[in-house]
Amino acid sequence: MRIAQVAPLIESVPPQGYGGTERVVSYLTEELVRQGHEVTLFASGDSTTTAELVACAPEALRLDESVVDPIAHQIYELECVAAQAHRFDVIHWHLDYFHFPMSRRLGVPQLTTLHGRLDIPDIQAVYTEFPDMPVVSISNDQRQPLPQANWAATVHHGMPPNELVPRADVGDYLAFLGRISPEKGADRAIEVARRTGMPLRIAAKVDDTDREYFEREIEPLLGGAHVDWVGEIGPDDKNEFVGRARALLFPIDWAEPFGLVMIEAMACGTPVIAYRAGSVPEVITDGVSGFIVEDIEGAVEAVNRLGEIDRAAVRAAFEDRFTVERMARDYLRVYEHLVGADPHRSPVALPVGAGATSPSRATPES
Repeated sequence: MRIAQVAPLIESVPPQGYGGTERVVSYLTEELVRQGHEVTLFASGDSTTTAELVACAPEALRLDESVVDPIAHQIYELECVAAQAHRFDVIHWHLDYFHFPMSRRLGVPQLTTLHGRLDIPDIQAVYTEFPDMPVVSISNDQRQPLPQANWAATVHHGMPPNELVPRADVGDYLAFLGRISPEKGADRAIEVARRTGMPLRIAAKVDDTDREYFEREIEPLLGGAHVDWVGEIGPDDKNEFVGRARALLFPIDWAEPFGLVMIEAMACGTPVIAYRAGSVPEVITDGVSGFIVEDIEGAVEAVNRLGEIDRAAVRAAFEDRFTVERMARDYLRVYEHLVGADPHRSPVALPVGAGATSPSRATPES
């Protein structure tokens, strides 16, 4: 199958540090190539892939200090895809809704994986207007704010089974990995560690938009003897950081669409202690791959119960549900449905607003 993968340009594919969407795009792209498909990746020029790479920016926009208007680069990427659309059996977008007006007119089977939060009032009209655009959720919970969207499937993330593996030298600390922002709960993780008397290591990225929050709310807490600030880490450091932890703390208070860090921990055999929010109940099996809790008190109790968790069973849960092979298989099923549903579709020029009254949906969910 000839497949286009269209990635955001903010980070490279895979990202050099933090970056969930781009990492998943990389996993999927490489697995599809491994399985013999002809894949073209539209991404930043510093991306690394075995697929054909179409560079739509010299390097990841986050790393390019000369970038003033990132949207200009995104527009260029859209045109790069449109100019080559005839080459592909299916186009797989990872840009949210940005491409919808153009995609409607390309006449090529396509789908969009929605990687971000959808509980934003501004986007309601977009998905009402474009019922012909097939979209994929990364958890069932993610769908709730947008019942009107053209949901083609839910595909949980997956990762290569050998990228992160269990370690024998487990340490005596808790880990927090990801990004510093109010909804991610680093402050709650620090409090859990304080109450349990167990050290906490924090490996996290601080975006510019969250810098003030970090300096005001989190930085003052880092002086505690039980807190070790590591900063942002790359993929080469994750296995040791997560694999040696007694548990990963995931004390979110928002509807996390997936939470890649949870399956990274599971791949290491590291239990996850997570708040019951968003995708957590779909990813973590309570009492098997970790504990699902309601609050700080529940998290403290879970830390004291870690001896009940078999780390080999945590790894087994990962292998059973969250490998890249399973993810690719799920996406291929959607691709084949799209291509088979309308194999001779030709480009059309729809009038503005046509989608609002369109009686059909391109991809009925199966």
